[in-house]
Amino acid sequence: MINISKRFPGVVALRNVSFEVNKGEVHALVGENGAGKSTLIKVLGGIHMKDSGHIHLRGTPVEISSPRRAMELGISVIHQELMLVPEMSIAQNLFLGRSPLRFGVLSVRKMIDATREILDRFEIDIDPRTPMRRLGIAIQQMVEVAKAVSLNAEIIVMDEPTATLTTQETEQLFALIQRLKTQGVGIVYISHRLEEIFRIADRTTVLRDGSTVGTLSSADMNHSSIVKLMVGRDIDQFFVKTNVPSTEEALRVEGLSNERIHDVSFRIAKGEILGVAGLIGSGRTETARAIIGVDRLKAGSVSVHGRKVRISNPRDAIRNGIGYLSEDRKKYGIIPDMTIGSNISLAVLKRFSRAGVLNLRGRNVMAESFRQKLSIRSTSVNMLIKNLSGGNQQKVLMARWLATEVPVLIFDEPTRGIDVGAKHEVYALMSELAKQGLAIMMISSELGEILAMSDRILVMDNGTVAGELPREGATQEEIMRLATGGR
Repeated sequence: MINISKRFPGVVALRNVSFEVNKGEVHALVGENGAGKSTLIKVLGGIHMKDSGHIHLRGTPVEISSPRRAMELGISVIHQELMLVPEMSIAQNLFLGRSPLRFGVLSVRKMIDATREILDRFEIDIDPRTPMRRLGIAIQQMVEVAKAVSLNAEIIVMDEPTATLTTQETEQLFALIQRLKTQGVGIVYISHRLEEIFRIADRTTVLRDGSTVGTLSSADMNHSSIVKLMVGRDIDQFFVKTNVPSTEEALRVEGLSNERIHDVSFRIAKGEILGVAGLIGSGRTETARAIIGVDRLKAGSVSVHGRKVRISNPRDAIRNGIGYLSEDRKKYGIIPDMTIGSNISLAVLKRFSRAGVLNLRGRNVMAESFRQKLSIRSTSVNMLIKNLSGGNQQKVLMARWLATEVPVLIFDEPTRGIDVGAKHEVYALMSELAKQGLAIMMISSELGEILAMSDRILVMDNGTVAGELPREGATQEEIMRLATGGR
């Protein structure tokens, strides 16, 4: 890709970006959210048409006018936001647009058999006829990877492929990448997890503000050099939790139980960050959903500032002082066809309404203050949220809950899909909120941030509390021991 440029209304997304990948090479593409990574990949995958520049495949100039054309040219893209049809089966999704035929008629048996063979290669033991909507997000991600490999592509782009995978599934993916390399497949690998980049990338190209700022070989890569290229400065203190929490209780849950969790109890003090760790399926998110009334409880109680509250739905949770930032911002967070201002104000519309009429000016003033405070990269609060990068969408959702001024916030994977610089901003914001006395429940799969940002650590396993660890002396090994069945 040579001198690729792409503009959207009011935004220059790419400015003369050049990028290449060789046969049998893993070339990582990194940068802050909004740096242009996803736009560049969408140009390569035929979703966006470039405004200028050239694309060469095997030395020959090509025009990629559609995703189908990209597929015909041997390019397969696994997007960060999964491109699956929920109501269709695994088999139908894997062969969408290229269904096997027998005498000109769709061969369902052939499609199912081929799908089962592909799933076996990934050790995914699921009926190919299962609808995608019944699968967890981690399994959906593995199906996307399987689909890309099944196309026999010469270039495979993986955009945050491990964001929802367990350690074991990540190892399976890395083993597959090594096999693809030996077969001459070129891999473009996008990830915010720099430890993954150091492990599998042969080269790494860094984008910043829509431009290429450098390409490093594996021998020249280290954490400091990549971070400095990404953000344009050194980040000396990555984690920023500094305050000492109060002894006054803000949230207490006692004996929460339903089909997915069993007798879960804990408390959070004002100004405290309670880190909640555990493997996928351990009950972390299920506990949060039970607290805010999404999932019905069979037993247990929730108290805010010492007062038991009745929560039957998320509206009750907000009314009683509890906000929740979902791990899946696309499905449960953003309203894509609404503006930034509309998304921020969703939970506080009554504050700006009188006699059923919305005070747009007042709402926009409030939204603009959060846009500036959280450094949301956009031209204005009237910009559609779907045109923002994933990290900036996450900041909008955080602004939504800050606008409610609730005393208890539940952040479920708050830095998932967020770049290094944006993570630093999120950590700083969480630390500032704790200083102001907010109680924060932080669910995270990244043990580094759990250890650094938490005042106490709750570890879950199989729907129950496996143990509680103090900040001092806690280790990744101890967390994993509890998370995998130790007590």
